[in-house]
Amino acid sequence: MPQRPDALKYLAPNWFAMVMSVAGLAIAWARATPLLGELATAGALVLAAAAALLFVALLVLSWIRWQHHPEALAADLKHPVRHAFIATLPVSLILLASAAAMLFGPESWVAVLWWLGSLTQFGVTLWVLARWLSADKTQGLSWAALTPVLFIPVVGNVLAPLGGVMLGAPAWTAAQFGLGLLLWPVLLALIGARIATQGLWPERLLAVTFISVAPPSVVGSGVLLLGGPLTLAWMCWGVALFFLLWSGQVLRRMLAQPFSIAFWSLGFPLAAFAALTLRLAQQDGAAQLPALVALALASLVVLVLGIATWKGWRQGSLLQPEPVAAMAATASAPPPQAQ
Repeated sequence: MPQRPDALKYLAPNWFAMVMSVAGLAIAWARATPLLGELATAGALVLAAAAALLFVALLVLSWIRWQHHPEALAADLKHPVRHAFIATLPVSLILLASAAAMLFGPESWVAVLWWLGSLTQFGVTLWVLARWLSADKTQGLSWAALTPVLFIPVVGNVLAPLGGVMLGAPAWTAAQFGLGLLLWPVLLALIGARIATQGLWPERLLAVTFISVAPPSVVGSGVLLLGGPLTLAWMCWGVALFFLLWSGQVLRRMLAQPFSIAFWSLGFPLAAFAALTLRLAQQDGAAQLPALVALALASLVVLVLGIATWKGWRQGSLLQPEPVAAMAATASAPPPQAQ
């Protein structure tokens, strides 16, 4: 299947989930340095560089898309689910800056990058929640909008300590972390209510269930960076482990779906869980083996997702209208019939 002439029209913001995954994995590998030595640092550098290049490439392509297909971006911003993916841009910036701070120290350019991501993320959170107060019911909070995708703009503020503490912004870091910490259980309760009354999200979005692993994983890391008690971090690890096993219940049904960019919802949560486990392993030797297993799993998943995405990109099956983009990107499968 060749690329459509208007392929860039379908390059939605959710593609930045790839940057989140690779940058998050870079942070996890940097956390593995006490266990694996310079090998882990080298791996983190390679992954951080790859994430930065990917971010620039997607940013340029997104700019071109905006110039040629402004109506497509407008439709994304109005969509009950896709609008939340706009937060993948500032979250990517925060993660890139956090990885750079761990690898290069508190350089001024890293601080600028982090502040840009942090303040933009705060603004996106305000914009998303302001929609809930809209007089236009099509833009307000609805059952369709209540999926784990909302964790990215609403709870993503808990990412602030990953780089903010090292970059000398403890007050703002704690304030932004507190916002995400407050909104996490609120959104979790709303999503639980949606499942109880409306059922789970569509089958093609099953992969986003794994996003629920990210908040407790990042909160646990943030607690330690902000000087919180180790016991609280272990509590967060337990919650993250539960959500990982809970999300695993949909894995078989998820894999039965054709590959799409939504599958990248696995990447960052697994990397965040590995990073927290590696951080805890520094305090408890018994956690070293689980930490290395978590790191290996996250690395393998990101690698497989990268290969699948490259195949889908070359075959032209990803940048398609939404119903077509959910179809398999396999060489043996016949091309889908036009609707």
